[in-house]
Amino acid sequence: MSKHNSESELYQGRNKLAWTVIIGHAIKHIYNSSLAIHLMPEMKLALTLNASQFGALASARQLTGGLMTMIAGYLGDRFSNRAASMLITSMILIGVSFFITGRVHNYWILFFVMMLMGIGPSLYHPPAISALSRKFPDRRGLLISLHGTGGSIGEVLGGSILIAVLITFFTWRDLMQLSILPVLIVSVFIWLMMRNLRFATDNLQVYSLKLYLSSLLSLLKNKSMLLLVLSTLMRSMGSSVLVTFLPIYLREDLELSANTVGIYMPLSQIIGIGSQPVMGYLSDRFGRKFVLIPGTALFGIFAVLLNLAEPGFQLIVCIIAIGAFWYPLHSIFIAAAIDVSKGKAQSTVVALIYGAGFMGTFSPVIVGLLIDLTNRTKDSFIVSGVLILIATALLFKINIKKN
Repeated sequence: MSKHNSESELYQGRNKLAWTVIIGHAIKHIYNSSLAIHLMPEMKLALTLNASQFGALASARQLTGGLMTMIAGYLGDRFSNRAASMLITSMILIGVSFFITGRVHNYWILFFVMMLMGIGPSLYHPPAISALSRKFPDRRGLLISLHGTGGSIGEVLGGSILIAVLITFFTWRDLMQLSILPVLIVSVFIWLMMRNLRFATDNLQVYSLKLYLSSLLSLLKNKSMLLLVLSTLMRSMGSSVLVTFLPIYLREDLELSANTVGIYMPLSQIIGIGSQPVMGYLSDRFGRKFVLIPGTALFGIFAVLLNLAEPGFQLIVCIIAIGAFWYPLHSIFIAAAIDVSKGKAQSTVVALIYGAGFMGTFSPVIVGLLIDLTNRTKDSFIVSGVLILIATALLFKINIKKN
């Protein structure tokens, strides 16, 4: 078979792949947003948890998520033609963990179940993004951003539709137990769409755990990659604080109803649905730093402004502005990292960026302790903004040549 025919075969079905991965990502984020925006705040009220206990639950979920992401990076490069199996496993684990959480009443058991909760979502990203990058090397920034757009759509749907269903028909425990049914349907859909797809392999193959760890160390020896990882870490620490305590601020400090919180939080995602592909296109056209530096800076500034915003119009404007950069930036960080690695070991690179993000998992615990001392949830927004602005400063030293 000629090189041209081989490449043509590997590009076949890439639109089908894109739709499948993007839809799957949207479903995954319906679960994520429903958990963060409504289910966990209601869980906090039902179990009468303080801020540090609540922060510990969020950190437990994110910690195992970070570890699972690194494992998924190895699996994604080792078994690059089995992306469908990994995506299906991810979905099933999400449903199972939601079901178990709906059955638990003890805090410490719930803590360990939250650790299980972090595994399923984290298994999705490395094989999904790597598959897109392999099938669309010519439009990497755009397709990774569209993948992120699917997540933003899921965040909006999960935050708004779930609240209406919850108030009308179910308790939060009932919903978590019923959540296992949709993911089984989605798993069948993924298998039907991806079962016959083939993927290009990297020049740098990962055949053993030793080689995987070696490739990780090799990547981190690159100064630009190391700075990208550190910037991702700082940005993630700020984002983790924001996603954990903004719903609590709305629900408890401002005493908004669950239904109103379910309207406020998806506002942060609506603008992201449009800004994400635009940022991906601009990064493909003009370079990753052209988008990363101003976008991350504005993200940090608006996070700080949340502390000053008055309830109502000012608060809504800040939440919407934050949404333009919150999730969209993450896609550009991933595309930048793949460019720095020159397209090698792509699942490993994705896992590295997500892993760096999950290393910020302890920030909600630390900030939760601060809130318990000051009794001011709004202080968390200043901490969040400062961390994100530090991430911005690190980006100036990065050298990115588009691959």
